[in-house]
Amino acid sequence: MALLIPLHGIGGRGDLPVPVWLAVYSAAAAVAVSFFALAAFWSRPRFEAAAGTPLAGLSKIVDARPVRWLLKTVGLVALASLLGAAWFGSSSPSLNPAPTWLYVWIWVGIIPLSLIFGPIWRLANPLRTLAAAIPRRSYRELPRSIACWPAVAALAAFLWLELAYPEGSEPVVVALFVTVYTLVNVAAGVVYGPRWFTVGDSFEVYAEVLAKLSPVGRDEQHQLVLRNPLAGLATIPQEPGIVGLLCLLLGSTAFDGISRWSVWMSLTGDLGRTGHIVVHTAGLLAAVAVVSALFLLAARTTGSARTRPGAIGRAGLPGAFVHSLVPIAIGYAVAHYFSFAMFQGQEGLLLATDPFGRGWDLLGTSGTRIDYTFLGTGLIAAVQVGAIVLGHVLGVVAAHDRAAHLFRRRQLRRAQYPLLAAMVAFTAGGIALVTAS
Repeated sequence: MALLIPLHGIGGRGDLPVPVWLAVYSAAAAVAVSFFALAAFWSRPRFEAAAGTPLAGLSKIVDARPVRWLLKTVGLVALASLLGAAWFGSSSPSLNPAPTWLYVWIWVGIIPLSLIFGPIWRLANPLRTLAAAIPRRSYRELPRSIACWPAVAALAAFLWLELAYPEGSEPVVVALFVTVYTLVNVAAGVVYGPRWFTVGDSFEVYAEVLAKLSPVGRDEQHQLVLRNPLAGLATIPQEPGIVGLLCLLLGSTAFDGISRWSVWMSLTGDLGRTGHIVVHTAGLLAAVAVVSALFLLAARTTGSARTRPGAIGRAGLPGAFVHSLVPIAIGYAVAHYFSFAMFQGQEGLLLATDPFGRGWDLLGTSGTRIDYTFLGTGLIAAVQVGAIVLGHVLGVVAAHDRAAHLFRRRQLRRAQYPLLAAMVAFTAGGIALVTAS
């Protein structure tokens, strides 16, 4: 987001309460110690068939028609507001709330929304609502092999717009992207039916994956249950597209950190528009490729140990362990976007008082400025490092539990060494990315 305030990181090594090298080594050691503790005391899977506690009362409320219509209305109003501000508001990103609403409120906001409320995004998804408003007697069948690759492709386009396109925060660019994205998905929803959104709508697919780590979920009868979040994580489909989605998320977040290093900015700061696009696109692709290669190599090397018969799905070992990347992806996202969301997120509210640049003051906040003082650099650093470490520890737990299901006990520890090495590398690299200047 070229014209939004670059607050993804914490500003440099001096903000950390401990030296960077100590933070990296300590975090990597925490992940390794967690693994060996699990290997010693956790030999049977606990999450593969864990059931949740039914929330019958909450299910009746959430599934009631008035609540469903309220959520749909909220979704439609949000989409209309975003498009209205983007098309008809100020042409300046600093005066138009649409870029902040898209890149902060929606893209970053999906994380806490899905973790707290579970699978709520699809209930409010305005694209589903618009597609359902056009009646059809039958739908075309989606091929099974499509998995969720359309969502991965659309997500790649969104991330390229955010991280590689220099005018990605221009209101007209936001307007064009959201309009095209809406039209394509609504049209596909009309042709293929509601199932399209589970494979083609990037934001819904992303939200559904994150919601698997929520304590609130749906059982096989689609009733709300209170569950162990890691048990919900184990229900993520073992699909190749999910592997691609999470590797894309991790790689793009890694590139976001790299692109904010002073060395990178000094090397690319004098590039023209075309050069900027080419270099940043190449950097984004390289980061995604490195992360993907590291995970795929680790997962497939793990297969050197013999698995139990029938335990592996059609996505192979990478699909079996891909659920362990979800808490890691969340940890990376929190580390990179925490301060950015806390500060730039205020701008979305302040600009909402005059969404169309007409001199209005609907919320009475005209003249108010972003408060940069309510979060100290020490707290930001603690959240960043803590999020990465916690995410990787949860990833190790999830991977170990799946390994206990796949491998016999005598093979359990040895089988996981490649994945452990990859997670230690992810941990050290993640902390280096958010702390190095």
